[in-house]
Amino acid sequence: MKTEAMKMARTKTISSIDSEIAKKQEMLAKAKSRYDSLAKELKTLKDNKREMQSKEIMAAFIKSGKSYSEIMNFLDFKGK
Repeated sequence: MKTEAMKMARTKTISSIDSEIAKKQEMLAKAKSRYDSLAKELKTLKDNKREMQSKEIMAAFIKSGKSYSEIMNFLDFKGK
């Protein structure tokens, strides 16, 4: 009975395997394109967030009336 099942199993041809390979390559290319697009959007969002935070920090600095040195000492930033 096992030999009958083995005989009935469909054997793939090289052309059918090539076709599957082509489909998977296309799927992978689309996935990479989508990944790249999402990565670019994420970077843009993070850049926007950082810019907004920088503006908020600068506004707080100006409003505080503290000197640059006082702020840097408070932040314990030694600089270069």
